[in-house]
Amino acid sequence: MSPRRVVVNLALASLRYRAAASLASFVAILIGCGLLISCAGLFETAIVLRAQPQRLAAAPIVVGGSSAFQLPDEESQVVPYVERTGLPGDQIAKIAAVPGVRQVVADVSFPATLLRDGTPQVSGASVLSGHGWDSGTLGGYVLRQGGQAPAAGQVVVDSATADAAGISAGATVDVVVNGQKQSFVVAGIAEPGQRVQRAAFFFAVADTQRFATHQGRVDLVGVFPSEGVDVGDLAARIAEQVPNVSVLTGDDRGAAEFLGVDNSRLPLILLAAVFGGMVLVVMALVVAATISLTVRQRQQELALLRATGATPKQVHRMVLAETMAVGAIAALCGVVLGRLLGNQIFDTSVSLGIVPNELVFQQDIIAFGAGILATLAIVFAAAWFTALAAARARPIQALAEAAIPSAKVNPLRRTGAVICAAATVLLAGTTVFMPADTAAAIGGPAVLTGAIAVALVGPEIMAFVADRFGPFIRRVAGRDATLAVINSRARAVAFAAALTPITLASAVALGNVYSETTAQKAQVAAYTNQLKADAVVSTDTGGISPEALAQIRSTPGVSTASPLVISSGWIEQPYDGTGSDPLRLLGVSAEDQGGTVLATDVTQGSLKDLKGNTVALPQDVADSLRLKVGDKITMRLGDGAQAQVNVVALLDSPSSYPSMVLPAELLTPHTTSGLPAQVLVKATDSTGVVSALTSRLKDWPGLTVGDDSVLTNNFQASADVEAMINYLLAVLAIAYAAIAAVNTLAVAVLARRREFGAQRLAGADRGQIRRMLFIESGIVAVVGLVLGIIIALFTVLPTALTTGQIIPSGPIWVFLGVVLAVFLIVWPVTALSARLAMRRGPIEAVTLPGQ
Repeated sequence: MSPRRVVVNLALASLRYRAAASLASFVAILIGCGLLISCAGLFETAIVLRAQPQRLAAAPIVVGGSSAFQLPDEESQVVPYVERTGLPGDQIAKIAAVPGVRQVVADVSFPATLLRDGTPQVSGASVLSGHGWDSGTLGGYVLRQGGQAPAAGQVVVDSATADAAGISAGATVDVVVNGQKQSFVVAGIAEPGQRVQRAAFFFAVADTQRFATHQGRVDLVGVFPSEGVDVGDLAARIAEQVPNVSVLTGDDRGAAEFLGVDNSRLPLILLAAVFGGMVLVVMALVVAATISLTVRQRQQELALLRATGATPKQVHRMVLAETMAVGAIAALCGVVLGRLLGNQIFDTSVSLGIVPNELVFQQDIIAFGAGILATLAIVFAAAWFTALAAARARPIQALAEAAIPSAKVNPLRRTGAVICAAATVLLAGTTVFMPADTAAAIGGPAVLTGAIAVALVGPEIMAFVADRFGPFIRRVAGRDATLAVINSRARAVAFAAALTPITLASAVALGNVYSETTAQKAQVAAYTNQLKADAVVSTDTGGISPEALAQIRSTPGVSTASPLVISSGWIEQPYDGTGSDPLRLLGVSAEDQGGTVLATDVTQGSLKDLKGNTVALPQDVADSLRLKVGDKITMRLGDGAQAQVNVVALLDSPSSYPSMVLPAELLTPHTTSGLPAQVLVKATDSTGVVSALTSRLKDWPGLTVGDDSVLTNNFQASADVEAMINYLLAVLAIAYAAIAAVNTLAVAVLARRREFGAQRLAGADRGQIRRMLFIESGIVAVVGLVLGIIIALFTVLPTALTTGQIIPSGPIWVFLGVVLAVFLIVWPVTALSARLAMRRGPIEAVTLPGQ
């Protein structure tokens, strides 16, 4: 038998006698592989963006307006528009004229919500449920009840909505259309060609033209090819002959039906990339620490192998083969876990509103292969370098180290720790000078570099703590701490393996959460401080109608009532360079006799001129583009439309979260619903305006009236969706690090059976040994928490400074929860491991082989 084969057989046979250590490595690798496969699935989902069409499923080709803005400074990069784009009416004829087109069906959507007992029944994530009856062809709708198309004043209701509401043909229903309550006779109940999640109300052609909020355009068209015409070829011809349209086939049609699909690409990519990078680092640290601990515990065995003639290369190869065998099995099992975790993370992202629920999670052989290869590469690298140090040791030196492992690390690790620590300081220093909206992204990696630095010199940190703070620990914890401090010093290498995941978990949790809450507070404050109102009127039916706005303005005590429209866009000429992060657009009414709802100071110009095609720019934006009052600029609005506007005022807006202000009548037609969702009210008497408006609007279903806190709450809810990504990352990283800490602590305690047996023979009882272990694990927990807090400060404090705060913002319970979680991790596993380690009698324990 060849020497190589002998080494491999010996490696596989030895795994039977190290079940605990092998299990610890297996669990760490298994979970890491599962998380990496999950991240790969999220990334694949973001690239593919598969959303199966529902209401448009019967149309082989769907044509809509241009769906993305091509950045002027990046010809190959496009950014999706935040609003639904449309098609001018004249382009329908051009599409119909393309050879091979049999039929073109236009679709127009507008807000329509069913009323039941006076309460709006909002279906799904959209209230754009009103359509023309002719567009029912796009979903294969057929009449189940009723025998004819709806006439003026009639409506056809989809079967799911009708069954849920108990509606039948011939009944009269109340529907809120464009914010107004109207009564319609049900002409029929329509059954779709396949399951459709969102409600649909189909109206007569005349009513559809009257209700459409974007006159002169359609939202999209469905194209049916002639007999024998290939769908792909026809789609290519349409794209070639009709400019500035998006032509979609297959599952891509879902992006035209569900607006949030295209806009979910960037959040998913960020989630996958950031989390994937974090998992790679965490996994590398955890796996390296676990493997290093198991190898250290085998120093005596490895020394005996060397003493009996084994070469360093053979020892290295044996350790590598053992680790890779465990790693390969764990990686294969990680395929199943990765599938489960991927679906769970994606479902959580959907429930939090990060991505639309119509998006389909994609995870195929590429995602599985990438996760497995990355896992095996990490395991191989960790095992290679860990085994290298053990294999190079001389037999006599290795026997000595098995008794008392040296806490000193080699110069290479110490140099790496210095580099990572310097990178942490550099990232923190750079963050201070970055804009607040990008500070967290720049400073976030400081958490990982700091944790890597701790991992590299962990044994020396534990030895320093035992030497420097040993007397203090003895005074606080009593006489049981004497041996605990000695063990912390002598077993610094083993304790450092548990220190790394605890430090990493606390640093990630505190750094991610508090940097996000700090930035979020500044963002919400920057938004709400730009507006002022005594009352806020909101709706959940798709928009506030002009008639309702007139009622609000005529309410006694109301001095100003301004629609509030929120969107995003770019300054295209001269280009503002914002790229994938367009500026926020606020649409309000011009200043009148009651004043303006804008609270931002005007540095130049006047808001009284904010009428027609005009804009008020933040002073910092104007300065960066060298613009002044009176200049004309070209803007690209949220639906892709261009607007030539004059600069009429410069505003002292927050530099980190600026907003461009447009007249509401200019911005509203370029939003998806075509109606404002809120109205800001200023009153002559702020104390009674809320009750006065509530009484005035009681007959308008879906309208709610609140005080100025509604602005904060609404924007906070929007910001919370973005924050959930960071919270999700923190929770998953903490969970993984916690499991790794449990692994290493359990292995470290179980490996000390002989030591505990000797102590019991010397007169110690189980309770004393248990208290000693609790103090040891408590030392590790406290040191890990302190280091984690220090590392987190390098992310949190710079973020706070960039937002103009000295003290970071966030709930104190997060800090207390992290502290409690760390001790709930280390002490229960210590107690359980101690119980298992002392199951045997002391004489039997001291005769066990190995450590």
